[in-house]
Amino acid sequence: MASTETTGTPDAPAADGNGLGGLEAGLDALETSTTARTPFRRTFVDKILPPMVAVVVVLVVWQSLISFRIVDDPTKLPSPAAVGGEFKDAWLRGTLLGYIWTSVSRGLLGFLLALAIGTPLGLLVARVKFVRAAIGPVLSGLQSLPSVAWVPPAVIWLGLDNSMMYAVILLGAVPSIANGLVSGIDQVPPLFLRAGRTMGATGLKGARHIVLPAALPGYLAGLKQGWAFSWRSLMAAEIIASSPDLGIGLGALLENGRNASSMAMVFEAIILILFVGIAIDLLIFSPLERRVLRGRGLLVKG
Repeated sequence: MASTETTGTPDAPAADGNGLGGLEAGLDALETSTTARTPFRRTFVDKILPPMVAVVVVLVVWQSLISFRIVDDPTKLPSPAAVGGEFKDAWLRGTLLGYIWTSVSRGLLGFLLALAIGTPLGLLVARVKFVRAAIGPVLSGLQSLPSVAWVPPAVIWLGLDNSMMYAVILLGAVPSIANGLVSGIDQVPPLFLRAGRTMGATGLKGARHIVLPAALPGYLAGLKQGWAFSWRSLMAAEIIASSPDLGIGLGALLENGRNASSMAMVFEAIILILFVGIAIDLLIFSPLERRVLRGRGLLVKG
């Protein structure tokens, strides 16, 4: 009986050790799978091929409307070749990149200014009850106001110069950035805030090390929306308040095409506006979003 007891007792630790070893091996395998590099073929099939197919389908449908004379008026729908000719002419004249840079430089600078204003404003609204009660509804109302509504007063106040463009961008983007940060802070678990106060992270230190990192997903969503509002506000300002002193951006190019009754130029401007918006999202915001989600275990490579 004694020998039975002595031979039985070591089995329990051994079983526990096997269980812990299996758990550790499973966690190691999970970590390995999440950090493995995705093959290029899978990346191509999952992310590159679908938009390429979509573009080809759009071009085929577009050309079919012209070829089968469903739309046979070039003043209403130009052919893809005519739009391509506009791109070629702008490239040969050396103006194509100038159109893009004029608008992109304004948009990015205006967005950075909106970021510098909207972030502390959102933090203040989220953390001070009186400020939220006073300014919160105003920010929501400004966010729902069409950006084009700010162009006429901005022209009257500031004149036809770049300051007017930046004012319209700020009025369109700041409310979105601030509201995104407020929404992110509202979703921070109270336990995080109590733990931060316990460790002495209060005031600006707590905002930097506890509140902002915890609110990052909502804040990032606000930044994406803020950029969208910045870009739309800028296009509205360039279309309405065009002037030779302001240069020719994408919005002004769109307006020039309308004035010249050139649908090929209009489509050229529309395609460039879409291209810049998509490129900024893919190059800046999508990588940031993936990094934030992966850091919180919400995104797994595979």
